[in-house]
Amino acid sequence: MELRAAVAVQAGKPLEVMTVQLEGPAAGEVLVEVKATGVPATYRVDLRSLDELPARELYDLLRMRVDVFVVEQNCPYPELDGKDIDALHLRLLEGAELLGAARILKPYEPQDPSKIGRVVVSPDHRGKRLGDVLMSEAIAACERLYPEIPIALSAQAHLRRFYESFGFIAVSQEYLEDGIPHVDMVRQQATQPA
Repeated sequence: MELRAAVAVQAGKPLEVMTVQLEGPAAGEVLVEVKATGVPATYRVDLRSLDELPARELYDLLRMRVDVFVVEQNCPYPELDGKDIDALHLRLLEGAELLGAARILKPYEPQDPSKIGRVVVSPDHRGKRLGDVLMSEAIAACERLYPEIPIALSAQAHLRRFYESFGFIAVSQEYLEDGIPHVDMVRQQATQPA
């Protein structure tokens, strides 16, 4: 059983995250206890390939992404980009309800970084700092799966400071992707020299 604790600070507010790795029938899932703004909560986090997701759970995941990245952001571009097939999908759940998700892409070449993308929180659950929990867990998954390899992401430019709070640094100028300003960012692993 893996037991890990982390404290993230964003906007001067500490967020304490305690993670317990489960074994046995629930292997591959973790319980995340979050203490933020004085209200503790416990969520379940799992990391699965596309083939491991039951049809209904896959539908819920893809619908959330389309609702946010296409409809809410008024971005009429294909959300299904072919990368989900080889990705791992990190989900944050409360009971059976999907609260948020992120996608992890493995390095395709030895010199490539792993990548975190499609970080999304349900509109019904915003304001609870679940994005902090998702990023903490996505980073931990990348460190566990691909040790000593940098982690990259393409951040919407208005979220740059959010990602910087997790140790990511900008490595590009702003550019437009699907009509939205983005910036490429990289985070070195803890075992790598900065």
